[in-house]
Order: sequence, then structure tokens, then C-alpha cells
Amino acid sequence: MYIKRHLEDRIIGVSKTFPALLLTGARQVGKTTLLQHLKTSERKYVTLDDPNVRQLAVNDPEMFLQRFTPPLIIDEVQYAPQLFPYLKMAIDHNKKNGEYWLTGSQQFALMKNVTESLAGRIAILNLYGLSQSEIDNSPIRQKLFLPLPEILTARFDTVKAPNLKTVYEKIQKGQMPALFAETPPESSVFYSSYIQTYIQRDVRALSQIGDELSFYRFLKATAARTGQLLNKSELARDSGISPNTAENWLSILRASGIIYMMEPYYKNLTKRLIKSPKLYFLDTGLCAYLTDWLNWQTLETGALSGAIFETWVISEILKNFTNNGIAANIFYLRTKDGGEIDLLIQINGDTYPLEIKKTTNPTKKDIRQFHLLQKAGITPSFGGVICLCKQLLPLDAKNNAIPVSLF
Repeated sequence: MYIKRHLEDRIIGVSKTFPALLLTGARQVGKTTLLQHLKTSERKYVTLDDPNVRQLAVNDPEMFLQRFTPPLIIDEVQYAPQLFPYLKMAIDHNKKNGEYWLTGSQQFALMKNVTESLAGRIAILNLYGLSQSEIDNSPIRQKLFLPLPEILTARFDTVKAPNLKTVYEKIQKGQMPALFAETPPESSVFYSSYIQTYIQRDVRALSQIGDELSFYRFLKATAARTGQLLNKSELARDSGISPNTAENWLSILRASGIIYMMEPYYKNLTKRLIKSPKLYFLDTGLCAYLTDWLNWQTLETGALSGAIFETWVISEILKNFTNNGIAANIFYLRTKDGGEIDLLIQINGDTYPLEIKKTTNPTKKDIRQFHLLQKAGITPSFGGVICLCKQLLPLDAKNNAIPVSLF
């Protein structure tokens, strides 16, 4: 069963204006399935997962491109960086748009080769796991989310009120497309296999890790800190590794699309603000599996309940902005004396403050920290509290209680 992806129109659009397209993202988020769904009959497909094909691409990239002619999909292109100079020559010779569609699961490794060889010739798009609006096939929720009254009202008219059980079932299940197949695998079996494949392929490719057990412990310790400020020394200590190793392994998790680091907002209040990023897992199902919350009831009542709810909301907002072709200019704000705003969206010169709370009854107290923006010389636009409330209700003239089902 194919689920329509919101990135489809953008892929078709950029293919009309760029000779090549690179689709990046974590393993199993559906990159290959998406491109194969969109390809026409004349576009061929080749994967560098095939050892024989990979050997040809590495050892004789010119012969590879003569054998596999465009229009062409090259899957897992990061395995053959030798291809990129020859792709540049082929693109410059043919001078046709939409010739090459590439996929890759290791963004940092890919970016170096892309910027060196294909700058100006390639469009780069990132694919996350399924968004809730994709799962629900909701065109109205595909559009850009901002907490503006007209956007919230339009979305509210098309959704059901959030339900605690339903929300945490979605969070615990995760967003990998394989889990939404007609005959899906058991989630614990899927994520166990996912981690084994991830460590054996992506991790080994990005870094020489001698002790896979230590990396797995580190992965679990990182998952337990989703939605929290990053403390590298504490993370290293709890994982039994050095701070330098923790730094290196965090970069691997970012490079392979497992985690997202939300940077702090620090303008104008520099001396008072905390500047460490906040860490979020990009797939809540993987996070729940790694932290041993294997059903929605224990997850909802456990210590991770509020943090993983916040993680889910942040990941949905990231998907929404990315799928709409807009860089997610989002931040958090926290002062050293405890003041905090969970999320600031900045776009077109406006700042939208949002709190994310696991509550059904938000009050004005939940937005009291929005005054921190005025101290920074910022007049906030509309905002509110994203929560489990059933109605879209005003908290004051500019802020609303926002049901999480609007995502």
C-alpha cells in the first residue's frame, strides 16, 4: 500500500529546473519507494546496495554511466563518491533537466561530494518518516502550519478531537512507512532489525566503531534524553565513553537522520540564556523501542511521557516545513533562572511562540513566559499551547489552546 507523500510535487517541480535531484533521509523513510512511484517507464533504476554494481561505480564510474544511461535513479549513491565528478561531466554535456535522481542515507558524507562536484546542478531535498497528515491523507494539513487563527480554524474543521489512547498509540508505533503496509511487521521486530542494519551499515560507513555494544548503549542513552537539553559530558558518562567519542557519535546520529538538534534563541538576552541545543529523536517509535516502552499504556504513564509528546510535535512541525519547501527556522528559549518557551517559529520577520504541554486544560499560566520575547525586543505574533484539548479555544487575544490533532 503506497501512502502519498507531500514531497511528490516538489520533486516533480525541481526536476524541471535542475539536471539532478538528491533525496536524503534516514534509512527506511521511503526515499526509494517515493522515487520509484514517481518515475516514468523510461527512467531506469539501479542501486549501489548491489555489490557488483557498486564495484563498477567505484572502479570505473565512466563505464557505469555509459551502461546506466539517463533518465536514471541511482539508489544509495553515497557508496560511490567516485561517481560525482563524472556525473558533473555528464550533466554538463547533456544539458537536460531531470536526468538523475539520487538517494542517500548519510547526509554529511554526501554534502561534501555534492558541494564539490555538483554545486548549481543539483537540488537537495530531505525526506522524513510519514507525517500524520500523510497517514491521514489530509490535504488541508499538508499546507504550511502557523498558529494563525485562519489556519487553525481551517484545520480544526477537518479533524477529530485528540484522544489520549490514540495519540500515544501513534507515538509508540512510530512513523516508518513499513509499519503502515497492508501486512505490517510487529513494531518491536521491525525496530530491532532496523537498529542492527543501521549499526552494521551506516555507522560503520561513517566511523570506525570497534565496540558495537558501546554504541548501542549510547544510542539508548541518547533516546532517553529526547526533548532535553544536550549535556554531552553526562551522556558520555552514562554511556561509558569519552566526551570526544560522544561528540563523534552524536554527529553520526545527525548525519544518518536519527536525531535533530534544535538550537537555542539567544539574541538580545545573551547573558541570561542557556545556549545548549535540545535533542529530539526524529522517529518516536524508534525512541520508544530504545527506551523499552513497548506499548502505549506504559509509554503514556512513564517518565518519558511528556518529553516524547513534545518530540512528536516537533517532528511533525519539521516535516510540515520541509515538505512545504521552507527551512524550519525554529528555536527554543530558556533563561538561566528557569524561564522557557518550548518553540519559536520565525518566518517573514514574525515570531510565533508555542508551548507544548501534555494537558487537556491549558490556561494563561502556560503562556506566561511569552513575556521573555518582549524583553528581547520582539513583539510576538500569534501563538498558543499545543496540547490534548478537544476544542480550539482562545487563551487571550493572540494565543490559543491548540489541539494536537491539527497536525
